[in-house]
Amino acid sequence: MRAVPPVPGDTPDATLAAFVARATADPGVVGLVLSGSQVHDGMPTARSDHDLHVVLRDRDASPLSELDWFRSAHLDLVVITLAEFRRRGLPGDPDGWCRYAYVHARVLLDRLDGEIATILDRKRTLEEGEARSAAAGALDAYVNQAYRSLKSYRDGRDALGHLDAAESVPYALETVFALHRRVRPYNKYLQWELERRPLGGEEWSAGRLLPVLRRILADGDPHTQRALFGGVERAARAAGHGTVLGSWGADLRLLRPQRQ
Repeated sequence: MRAVPPVPGDTPDATLAAFVARATADPGVVGLVLSGSQVHDGMPTARSDHDLHVVLRDRDASPLSELDWFRSAHLDLVVITLAEFRRRGLPGDPDGWCRYAYVHARVLLDRLDGEIATILDRKRTLEEGEARSAAAGALDAYVNQAYRSLKSYRDGRDALGHLDAAESVPYALETVFALHRRVRPYNKYLQWELERRPLGGEEWSAGRLLPVLRRILADGDPHTQRALFGGVERAARAAGHGTVLGSWGADLRLLRPQRQ
């Protein structure tokens, strides 16, 4: 195991300042990008560290490359090359799951005349074609899981229906955010996003959507599942995804809110 290099500082802020000074003095570092709770107003706590991405010209440009995945109570580092930073989080990247980390990220150092900021801005929202593809794929997966769940409830297999209901929730969120060309937030920041950057429409407000998701996760309640599907179906059809829904044919009747 390699020795942990010293990153001095008595507090998270002092540690960050010390490391930023060290990185700024290194000509191999072309960018510093701050992410995590520190870039979400109101989210940091007394235990919050600083999540920092260190962008190098190339892997051999700086001894700081040895600090990739350095962790302490004050600082959490990801050290990547400029080429890796360009593609990180974008379609086709195995680390696509990490894209939300860049949505509200702040540039602390940009030695490339704004190029770091430009690359970062590309990651903040979904491009039109990207959003359409992401929404279509997530929508189909969501319908599949919800249909499996409601079939199990129909057939008296409630426990199994509950499992499929829980698995449908991530796909529902991916769909709704992609329909708005937004990157789905990490669960920690879901309420923060819904309150500060509303998706539009009361059914997607934090006060309405979060209780629905919690009920589905709690017990898979079929009535609540159908209410959520009704909203997703309306939004998806309005966005031009009728073909995806249409491929399910008459099976959609099981998913739609039922008249009393």
